[in-house]
Amino acid sequence: MMNILLVGCNGKMGTTIARICSERNDISISCGLDVTKKDNMPFPIYTNEKQIPVSISIDAVIDFSHPSGVIQTANFCKRRKSPLVYATTGLDKESNKLLDELSDFVPVFRSANMSLGVNLLIKLCKNAASFLKEDFDIEIVEKHHNQKIDAPSGTALKIADEINSTLDNEMNYVYDRHNTRNKRSKKEIGMHSIRGGNIVGEHDVIFAGLDETITISHGAYSKDVFAQGALRAALYIKDKTAGMYSMDDML
Repeated sequence: MMNILLVGCNGKMGTTIARICSERNDISISCGLDVTKKDNMPFPIYTNEKQIPVSISIDAVIDFSHPSGVIQTANFCKRRKSPLVYATTGLDKESNKLLDELSDFVPVFRSANMSLGVNLLIKLCKNAASFLKEDFDIEIVEKHHNQKIDAPSGTALKIADEINSTLDNEMNYVYDRHNTRNKRSKKEIGMHSIRGGNIVGEHDVIFAGLDETITISHGAYSKDVFAQGALRAALYIKDKTAGMYSMDDML
């Protein structure tokens, strides 16, 4: 049985992971860490990582919380030498550097999206971009629920970055077109964000050419797909050496 510290356990993703773990016999939540302490979970919850007793067995940490908590998570993992699955998006440059430095001491698994389907979409988009090149314009449309704070989504940025790497990093990202009156450049990747209702997550990557359009799409219909991916990642890095890992490594 693998024991997990779940950071952000009282959030939407945290409660989803806790529910799924309760239905499995290979992985369990030994304790949770959250800024809000509620007594609605079958495991102890702490509001500060220093409160977590050494006696609690923790084989890995899963963080689905908020970028502001990255320092606390990194400190715990470094001190306890715990592998980390970090699934929170919206980090700034300093926070990304902090996780890079942490990977010198423990295995760190990062993905902008824990869905296996999204990561397959990224591979398909890279293949399409390498074949279509400048003959097709690329636009990314992402849709999420009305409670999501960051825009564009971390997944949309990841898709754009991977496509851009295929095109020798020559593309510029355009997030908003209403302030300019210029023709579209061939060196652009347009990104558009939609927020509404309870949309879990949808991403459409449009390759628009002369007289034809190719759209590669992925839709998530429940948060379970992200939870299952995070748990799979935790099992994957449990016995890995220190370093940075991603979905590409696991797939």
